[in-house]
Amino acid sequence: VLTKAQSRTRLTDGDMLPRRTVLELALMSSDNHAAVSLAYAYPGGVDAFVAAVAAKVDDLGMTHTHIEEPTGLSKANRSTAEDLAKMAAAAANYPEIVRITTSSGQTVDVDGRSLEYHNSNHLVGQVGWDIPLSKTGTTTPAGRCLIMRLNAGGQTIIVVLLKATNLLSRTIDALNVRRYLDGEKPLLAVADHQRNIRREPHRAATNARKTGPVAKSLLVVARVPHIQ
Repeated sequence: VLTKAQSRTRLTDGDMLPRRTVLELALMSSDNHAAVSLAYAYPGGVDAFVAAVAAKVDDLGMTHTHIEEPTGLSKANRSTAEDLAKMAAAAANYPEIVRITTSSGQTVDVDGRSLEYHNSNHLVGQVGWDIPLSKTGTTTPAGRCLIMRLNAGGQTIIVVLLKATNLLSRTIDALNVRRYLDGEKPLLAVADHQRNIRREPHRAATNARKTGPVAKSLLVVARVPHIQ
C-alpha cells in the first residue's frame, strides 16, 4: 500500500468510486493510488493482476520489460523505449484508453467532494497539438518520461521521451520533435518559469532562440501508419 509520502493523491482510504473513474484517474492524471486500487480490485487480487500484465508483456513482444507492481515506482520494474513504443501502439487499439488519455481534465465527485483533475501531459488539448494517445511517468532513476502518439507533418508517430531532468526539458524535447516533423528548425526555449510552458506550450517559440538539434532526454520515434 502506498503512503502519501511515496505518491501524492487526493483520494483517501475508504473512498468509493466506480472502477471506470478510478481507471480515468490512473491513466489521465497518473494517480498511483488509483492504479494500486485497480490492481487490488482485479479478479484474484494483485498477484493475478501482475500475472496478467506479464502475459500481456509477452504477447506484445516486450522482451526487455519486467513489471512487478502496478504503479511503476518499484526499482524492480524496468523497460526500454522500444518496448514502450510497442505498448503504446497496442494501447491505441483500445478506444477507452484513447478517450481517457486524451482528455485534458475532468471533475470527479468523491463521496460528496468535488475534485478537479488534469491530464499529467500538459500538451494535451493545447493549440497546435494533435495527440491521440498519451501517458506520463516520473521516477528518480527514469526521470520525467512521456509516451504519446503524435499527428504532425502529415504522419502519425509514437514518441517516447525518457530521462528528462524536469518538466520544462521534457516539453522542449516534445516541441522539437513536432517541429522536426513539421519541417521547422528545432528550438531551445528560454522561459522564466515552467508554468509558462504548462499554460501555453504552443507559444514557446515566442520566447525561444534558434539552435541546432536539442536532445535533453532519450528518444525513440516509431512511425505507425498501420494504426488508424
